Amino acid sequence: MQLRTLIPIALAILLTSTSTAQAAANPYERGPAPTVASIEAARGPFATAETTVPATVGGFGGGTIYYPTSTAEGTFGAVAISPGFISTQANISWLGPRLASQGFVVITIDTITIWDQPDQRAAQLLAALDYLTQQSTVRSRIDATRLGVMGHSMGGGGSLRAATQRPALQAAIPLTPWHTTKSWPAVTVPTMVIGAENDSIAPVAQHSEPFYTSLPSTLDKAYLELNNASHLAPNSANVTIAKYSISWLKRFIDNDTRYEQFLCPPPKPSTLIEEYRDTCPHS
Repeated sequence: MQLRTLIPIALAILLTSTSTAQAAANPYERGPAPTVASIEAARGPFATAETTVPATVGGFGGGTIYYPTSTAEGTFGAVAISPGFISTQANISWLGPRLASQGFVVITIDTITIWDQPDQRAAQLLAALDYLTQQSTVRSRIDATRLGVMGHSMGGGGSLRAATQRPALQAAIPLTPWHTTKSWPAVTVPTMVIGAENDSIAPVAQHSEPFYTSLPSTLDKAYLELNNASHLAPNSANVTIAKYSISWLKRFIDNDTRYEQFLCPPPKPSTLIEEYRDTCPHS
């Protein structure tokens, strides 16, 4: 066989081997290679649908599940999201389809009462994940080993508590979090704390910053402070929150290092970001 015939064959074998090795190295990658535009977009590459969860399921106050309609790429990681004090899932509902369209099953929950405290919200976040993976109509779409929690305000404090109670979680993202406990050295779940510069309800100096600082120095963790933003910033569509939340969830729930570029090196302060701290590089 002539050399000019062998070269294309060798290249084809090499490319196939490389592709196979990459797939074997991370079977959890979902969707195309990300770009700044793709993670800032209002919708990602996956078409989504939603279904309602009644409060009668028990353990939490019901909610809405958002999920990718196609399972051609396999199962997905899942995320439970809690609203804050005296709020409902409507306040954080924008995150549902936005995250689901990037390749996650997402449940936004109502709490049993709007007055529930952070630790009660933690229990309800975990109950929602259990419902998702064990009873829900979309349970076959979920990889129950790849789960995360998010929450706003007292729901953010709840996500920190949930991370201490269930260390098998893969990611936690407290959004302008509030909790009377200020130190979280027992957390082993990769955690991104998102605070807001002008937060007068959970001032970053009393909440987000000590929460982040108290997390173990060996932990994959990040602190993002939104520039000129209030406590209620997570209650409406926010490109900065979405961009870095997607990157964090993809990096740690999907183990997708393609998203590392948006986290490391840490983004610099800007008109959108007051401050960013990170334990780059991630392990």
